[in-house]
This record gives sequence, C-alpha cells and structure tokens, in this order.
Amino acid sequence: MTTLSIRLPDDMAERLKHIAKLRDISLNKLMFELSTQVLAEEDAKQRFLAAQLRGNPKRALQMLDELEGLGL
Repeated sequence: MTTLSIRLPDDMAERLKHIAKLRDISLNKLMFELSTQVLAEEDAKQRFLAAQLRGNPKRALQMLDELEGLGL
C-alpha cells in the first residue's frame, strides 16, 4: 500500500475532517471513498469514449443511463 501526502488549504482540510467525523469514519477512509468514486467515474467515462469510438450508439446510450444512475 502507498502513503500519499497532499497539500490542501487549511479550511478545506478542516471541512474534510468535519465530514469524516459526521460520517463516523476516519479521514483516511473518507479519502479512500472519495478516490474510489473518482476512479469509478473515470472508468465509466473511458468506457463511454471507447464505445463512442467503436460507433455503438445503443451501448453508448446504455452507458449514459448508467452514469445518470450514479448521479453524474
């Protein structure tokens, strides 16, 4: 497993800590969840672009429906 250090403005770091506390999870767990969400969104985008390049409009529309279901 890798350890990352990130620089954030103090107010942003405090807000993230507050959100983690509200969710009753560690800041590390919150960052893991947020990272997982971003990666899933990127994967969906890449699948959509690949389907678009293959010229499969039906599959592309299915993927848009899936994205909408994720709240994107």
